[in-house]
Amino acid sequence: MPTLSEFLQRAQTRARHANLPYEGVLTPLEADFIWQHAPGAKLIDVRSHAELELIGFIPGAILLEWQAFPGWQLNPYFLPQLKQQVDKEALVMFICRSGGRSHQSAILAHDAGYTEVYNVLEGFEGDKNALHRRGLLNGWKAAGLEWEQK
Repeated sequence: MPTLSEFLQRAQTRARHANLPYEGVLTPLEADFIWQHAPGAKLIDVRSHAELELIGFIPGAILLEWQAFPGWQLNPYFLPQLKQQVDKEALVMFICRSGGRSHQSAILAHDAGYTEVYNVLEGFEGDKNALHRRGLLNGWKAAGLEWEQK
């Protein structure tokens, strides 16, 4: 099993190769390991409240809606809510359904002065399979990581 430092170095290398402004990109397994082993690490789930209700959620993650359903309007309070809940020096990992909104959240957090910002690749449900269904091919759920459904 790689160490915490090795996981972070891999994530940082991926970000450099992709020319991303934030610190790194993690697989769901790496994010879970870092969340469990890095003191003060925060996992921020930016999916809508509707997604959390219908699809499931990650126990212990900070729930901070990036866009609201229906209509997918941006949350104008996202950054103030983030600042209220998470210290700028914390290692922060953003996750959404498939990695897009979490990427946008990571950019915003980085631009706002957060120093250890990571995006979780594949997100909670991952990519669609051949039958256009998520949650089976990759992502947090498919990796067998802890999640619950209400």
